[in-house]
Amino acid sequence: QVQLVESGGGLVQPGGSLRLSCTASRSIFSINAIGWYRQAPGKQREWVALLHNGGSTTYKEAVKGRFTTSRDSAKNTVFLQMDNLKPEETAVYYCNVGKLWGQGTQVTVSS
Repeated sequence: QVQLVESGGGLVQPGGSLRLSCTASRSIFSINAIGWYRQAPGKQREWVALLHNGGSTTYKEAVKGRFTTSRDSAKNTVFLQMDNLKPEETAVYYCNVGKLWGQGTQVTVSS
């Protein structure tokens, strides 16, 4: 059973940056698209970004130009670089591959 483990969350001030990581227990990212999602308190989980298996990316309109997802296949890890974070982006962030979900990592944007 493949597992996904996110890390890199934390507390950051508005306008700050964080880089999230999602590491798989074995090599799957080169043949699967990887999605990033987030769930704020009291809200539904929403899609944020997609890294296609060919390397292209797609982003939610609200994060375009500020978030970047990338992959290090040798380390079975994908990243979500988040810049200029906003308080309303406080949420638990998850990576997803098919039916696999990580446990999530908390991102809190607050002064």
